Amino acid sequence: MNSLYLILTKLRYFGPAWVFASLNIMTGTWVLYIPKVRAKLAIDDAQLGIALFCFALGTLTMIPISSLIIKRIGVGKTTIIGIIIFSLLFLIPLLAPTYLLLCAVLYLVGLFACLTDIAMNALVSEIEQTDAVHIMSASHGFFSLGGVIGAGIGGFLITKIEVPIIHMLLATTFVIITNLLVCSAYVMIKGKKEESTKKSFDFKIVKPLLGLTVIAFLIMGSEGAIEHWSKLYMQDVVKISSEKISGFGFVAFSLMMTIGRFFGDAVSKSFGSLTIIIGGASISALGFISVLSSTLILSVLGFGLIGLGFSVIIPELFRLAGKTKGVSPAEGISFVAGFGYLGFLISPPFLGFLSKIESLKLSFTALLVATLIALMVTLFISKRRSN
Repeated sequence: MNSLYLILTKLRYFGPAWVFASLNIMTGTWVLYIPKVRAKLAIDDAQLGIALFCFALGTLTMIPISSLIIKRIGVGKTTIIGIIIFSLLFLIPLLAPTYLLLCAVLYLVGLFACLTDIAMNALVSEIEQTDAVHIMSASHGFFSLGGVIGAGIGGFLITKIEVPIIHMLLATTFVIITNLLVCSAYVMIKGKKEESTKKSFDFKIVKPLLGLTVIAFLIMGSEGAIEHWSKLYMQDVVKISSEKISGFGFVAFSLMMTIGRFFGDAVSKSFGSLTIIIGGASISALGFISVLSSTLILSVLGFGLIGLGFSVIIPELFRLAGKTKGVSPAEGISFVAGFGYLGFLISPPFLGFLSKIESLKLSFTALLVATLIALMVTLFISKRRSN
């Protein structure tokens, strides 16, 4: 818990961590209204999947240029600019009068979601190496805390606030004001500069980062799918009609992910990154089995287990990527995040089409398979490194 203590007692560490929380406060609030948007525009799961595909397509578009933007204006300035624009753009999807406009706006939101995500992770990586601290996992814990705030508190507000855009406007205002108050602690951090003779992309970084990118592809794809489809799963498969209760799955997922990430840095020091990734994937697989029972209690418990298992995986992947020899933190994280967002790109429409073939139960079975594959890849990497 030392990492959490550092974040809570020093603005230099709290400022970046709060960006993590803010990103998911906005996303968690948006998730609450996905069923309403689907009903408003009279679209099916496959069409919704394509709209979410546009969100992820925006993230993938940003990946090749994110490190260039960070290099040009600095990692600190990119982080605060990214979270402000991202928050403002997220006001528009709830107002979209047509399906095509919804897709276009989600694409723009995806651009700045990716830029903010890569910048804030690179920022924490820079601070970790400069200050010799271990705060990456706890910072990701704040991301999960943001999901709890957005979906948890928002789940109660959704029955009190009749107009969705007012709810989103309140979340946007809160996020922007709070980030402006704390950004002075990091805004002037520029990050490490690459050597002037270095190419914009070096294929030599592929080999040391390949295993990490495969795991990121599978886990980030699954994480993004749960974020966007969990409430619909509770409504369509578990048959929960209550707006409050149908959001419990995502709340349990975010809450347990928050707890896991707050303890993740200490666990990482004790057992090492690959060991806890193996453990996390194993716990998540058990969680998916529980979710597929399609009963309220077991499904909510399952989402919690998935959150606990996933909590330690992505922070460790980014930590390892940011420390890879011969690669700058922004470049390493961008490369691994690129594969992660590719998974995020594929999973929303893939789950939507699987749902149209049968149901969301088939979609979540596919996520179980993806988690098991990630587990096997990690075991393979661990075995090779031990030899």
